[in-house]
Amino acid sequence: MEPVNSTEVSEFFLKGFSGYPALEHLFFPLCSAMYLVTLLGNTGIVVVSVLDARLHTPMYFFLGNLSILDICYTSTFVPLMLVHLLSAQKTISFLGCALQMCLSLSTGSTECLLLAIMAYDRYLAICQPLRYPVLMSHQLCWLLAGAAWVLGLCKSVTETVIAMRLPFCGHRVVSHFTCEILAVLKLACGDTSISEVFLLVGAILLLPVPLAFICLSYTLILATTLRVPSAAGRHKAFSTCSAHLAVVMLFYGTVIFMYMKPKSKEAHISDEVFTVLYAVVTPMLNPVIYSLKNKEVKEAARKVWGRIQTSRQSFGPALSISPRIFTPASLLASRFQSCSSQSILQGSSRGIFRKSLFDHVSVLAEIPEWLPEFSG
Repeated sequence: MEPVNSTEVSEFFLKGFSGYPALEHLFFPLCSAMYLVTLLGNTGIVVVSVLDARLHTPMYFFLGNLSILDICYTSTFVPLMLVHLLSAQKTISFLGCALQMCLSLSTGSTECLLLAIMAYDRYLAICQPLRYPVLMSHQLCWLLAGAAWVLGLCKSVTETVIAMRLPFCGHRVVSHFTCEILAVLKLACGDTSISEVFLLVGAILLLPVPLAFICLSYTLILATTLRVPSAAGRHKAFSTCSAHLAVVMLFYGTVIFMYMKPKSKEAHISDEVFTVLYAVVTPMLNPVIYSLKNKEVKEAARKVWGRIQTSRQSFGPALSISPRIFTPASLLASRFQSCSSQSILQGSSRGIFRKSLFDHVSVLAEIPEWLPEFSG
């Protein structure tokens, strides 16, 4: 049989949960609510970290990147998935499928790297507090964040091009609610070995390696917190670390299950459920775990909201907060640059450095209460 050239494919049918109408009725309100929380929570984090000077630190610079990333990640497929949950016409064009696959792979890969970078940032802030402003410089933050975005994009473009150039013959029903690369490869009738090798190498580099680095960083952090004499301080540090690790384990555990399990030609409903866990639930939990439990963020959010209300009352609703237009990424970069210079010039004494850390490096929710106990 002559293989059908991939350019002749005009569209795919995303099967999703079509065989389970009860699940469709259940997932639509749940996913709608989680997507709304993801958008509001992550947008709020970006706005607050930009507008409040106390949050212009490396931690919130990376957290702002993570929030932007989560918004992009979920937006690549959740809106279309919600439409398909209510519609019998569940098709997507060939080009739309390739674009969705590339963007979801890129944002997912970048998040794997960014979580490892954030763990490294916390390690430096807690285990090397006096050298932290110098070690985590403005240039290094830009380099680490930029490298994560660029590497994720290059990897996803390569994998998408290789996968979508394969010949597709027979039925064109993707047994998934999104153009997930493994589900699309099951439709190919050509040799998929090259694509599978790229996926395996990428999965190894972006899953077990960053996860091991994260576990090592948190192990060193927990070892440092054991030196805290106060039992209350240790409990607060452990509770916050465990909350962070829970989200990391949920994300990496489900992704590893999806991309490193033995290949199967048969589609399973569990694959789609696991995709919902790491692609919808985790981005919703990130703002809660990383920021909204933090007293600094909540206080900054109240101040920013108060400034917005005062501005509206003084100048009217037609006046915006700033007459210039910025992107979230440029605002984060500009605010962090000014803060980074101020932090390094704070002073050289141990007490002044400690105060700078309390004001600008709240790595754990209650860090201002237990970090001073390291002195002496």
